[in-house]
Amino acid sequence: MNTINSNGRVALVTGASSGLGALTARLLAERGYRVAGAARRTDLVQQLPKVLPVPLDLTDPESIERAVAYVEQTFGPVEILVNNAGYGEFGAIEETPIDSARRQFDVNVFGLVRLTQRVIPSMRAAHAGRIVNVSSLAGEFSSPLGGWYHASKFALEALSDSLRAELRPFGIRVAVVQPGPVRTAWHEEAMQTLEATSGEGPYREMAQAVARYHRATQSTAITSDVEPVAEAIVEAATAVRPRTRYRVGRGASTAVAFSRLPDTVFDAMTRKQFGLA
Repeated sequence: MNTINSNGRVALVTGASSGLGALTARLLAERGYRVAGAARRTDLVQQLPKVLPVPLDLTDPESIERAVAYVEQTFGPVEILVNNAGYGEFGAIEETPIDSARRQFDVNVFGLVRLTQRVIPSMRAAHAGRIVNVSSLAGEFSSPLGGWYHASKFALEALSDSLRAELRPFGIRVAVVQPGPVRTAWHEEAMQTLEATSGEGPYREMAQAVARYHRATQSTAITSDVEPVAEAIVEAATAVRPRTRYRVGRGASTAVAFSRLPDTVFDAMTRKQFGLA
């Protein structure tokens, strides 16, 4: 892989307090980039060597402005943006409060885009830059009780495609990383949301089956360790000619291929996968 010489380039990584974001920030710092790690909990980012902790709440426009201004004042303009922050709002569409659904989009889509809008002008002026959007296989197909999370990732996929075409004339490359399941705390937090939203009532049995499946897969081969996914993000951020999409994880491409089957066939496969009637 041909990579861009770091030359102290400035990288901003969101969701850097744990998991993928933390490891991505650390790997970029080890390779000579000046890395700002943004998160709501900067005490955890402070534990990362050579990473500048930056407070960031993606639901707050003023927080986004303060975060980017702080990075610019400390390091200079952001040259690489890794949009990694996000969470999963799981639960039946019927039972998920609209305020919760709105927050899912505020974090996973609108906050991400607002941050991206903030750094594009300096990239455009430099006629260079890299934007890496960490999406998910959930942006390729949907599953029961994950509708709002899937919807946010579908939106991110579409926005990334448009952004890639819009920014290419200005020397800015856009890449998407689509991990399958990853061994992080993200999944358990998502399942706790699922159980809080739909653990009782008409969707109770479905919620139990879906939570049981997701928890069980954390110890199976289809779930990736954090390292290869973080390495894929770093490649997307630093390759001279990045791919437009990086699908990461055993069976990732196969899962996407299955999703292209007729809806009734894929629906039946999904029910069987989750153990649903």
